[in-house]
Amino acid sequence: MSAPPQATAAGYFGAMIESYDSLIRRAVPRYEEITAALVGYLPSRADHVLELGCGTGNLSLALAARYPYSSIVFVDASPEMVELTRQRVETLSPDLVRQSAFVVARFEELELEPRQYDLVTSSFSLHHVRDKGALFAQIHAALRQGGHLCFADQLRGAPEENHRLNWERWLAFCREPGHCTEEEIASLLAHASAHDHYTTLAEHFTLLERAGFTGIDCVWRNGMWGVVTAVAV
Repeated sequence: MSAPPQATAAGYFGAMIESYDSLIRRAVPRYEEITAALVGYLPSRADHVLELGCGTGNLSLALAARYPYSSIVFVDASPEMVELTRQRVETLSPDLVRQSAFVVARFEELELEPRQYDLVTSSFSLHHVRDKGALFAQIHAALRQGGHLCFADQLRGAPEENHRLNWERWLAFCREPGHCTEEEIASLLAHASAHDHYTTLAEHFTLLERAGFTGIDCVWRNGMWGVVTAVAV
């Protein structure tokens, strides 16, 4: 028997497609700033791009604007999210849609060709992956020499006291007037407990180094949110 949609991360987000853009801005402090920081550290040129976790297409649209003549593969485990991203990108750039691909898949199930991409990027998605070491190794193998991995994500605080403080401050942000309802907060916490796998920044660096990356840096951070960049060699 298959699990109900909300029992998977893809089902959870697919079911909230109409409210996602509103909620992420009410639940993630400085969301626009994080996205801008990520885009600001992307390479100036990337002919072949892979986006892991396109969601509703917020980063996807920035990629389409930055790389209008590139081939971009947009991936998400939610078919509803992938279709919405396709529609939004097509409105911005019909030509880009024709030279790109929209794939419904879990990251761990992707079959990536060696040395296929110049850039792999992701926004708020990699914390859904338990075995990040295996994923980083797969991404490294799929990147051309000198290719970039750039992602924004939730990070586990270290030591544990910092992690606790980060969560307390995040919940306080969610409860500010005009942000999240208690029902929304309860749903976010339940989802996090069931599907999220947070990794410290230090462990991210270690796993990236083991996968073969160099030039690893955290270029932006605010509490539990950060932007990490690395280069494949």
